[in-house]
Amino acid sequence: MSKAAPAGQIDGRSRGATLDALAAIALWSTLAVLGIKLRHVPPFFLVGSSLVLGALSGVRGIRLRGTPPAILLLGVYGLFAYHFCLFMALRLAPPVESNLINYLWPLLIVVLSPLIVPGTNLRPRHVVGALVGFIGAALLVTGGRLGFQRAAAPGYFLALAAALIWSTYSLLTKRMGTFPTSTIATFCLLSGLLSLACHLLFEPRYTPAAAELPYLAWIGLGHMGAAFYLWDRALKAGDPRVIGTFAYFTPLLSTLFIILFGEGRLTALSFAAMALIVGGAFAGTWSRSPRASLVQESTSHNRRA
Repeated sequence: MSKAAPAGQIDGRSRGATLDALAAIALWSTLAVLGIKLRHVPPFFLVGSSLVLGALSGVRGIRLRGTPPAILLLGVYGLFAYHFCLFMALRLAPPVESNLINYLWPLLIVVLSPLIVPGTNLRPRHVVGALVGFIGAALLVTGGRLGFQRAAAPGYFLALAAALIWSTYSLLTKRMGTFPTSTIATFCLLSGLLSLACHLLFEPRYTPAAAELPYLAWIGLGHMGAAFYLWDRALKAGDPRVIGTFAYFTPLLSTLFIILFGEGRLTALSFAAMALIVGGAFAGTWSRSPRASLVQESTSHNRRA
């Protein structure tokens, strides 16, 4: 029987994982502003070139030989299939509604944790926090206006598939956490090449202008590079229920960046949505004795092992 980790060690790992997750979320939140700058770039070209750059940022970790096929499939499933479903959804359905459905992924991380990650229990505060965060994100994404269309059902289905793919990929990286985080470079390379293949199949050929290269580099090294490495490290070391709740800070920070760069403005609805997201994060992470809770769950998991 393995011994439970010391409380200080558990707290330290949890704190580090939370910081990694928040750093990834901060990087992802800049995508909307960059997307405005690169609105004319075909999406599959944008994702493909950015993922290849993300792979090059961790080039020492690129290894096809010796990496189990199941691990490689997991990476392609998470990085390529997610973006494929999301971009096809945006083509087949209105973008606001598609984006809202896609933002179910943090809630799904919380709800699916007990089914995928051994030793994880779902507590009411986790569900409440994730639901409140989703409501806040929904208000930010939609501006309080929705218009679902029956003809767009295939797009909505693909957006839901994207949310399910990213949430299960995130949880499976924790469950199958035997591979090093540097393997993300291989995931990025394979997924980037597949995305560029989709660009050749579905989009007109595109050559970026010189003025677009710095933005493409930032997305590749930040959003599609460092953020994926940080997210993998966070999920492996942290509590997916807490990280899933924090993920709703992505639309909040994204909105603030858009306003900061003069592309939008704050409204009463924006403040209400932000309050819900912050309140949801507080509800999802609050505990009378967080150290005791962490020790209890760690001990329970070790007993199962």
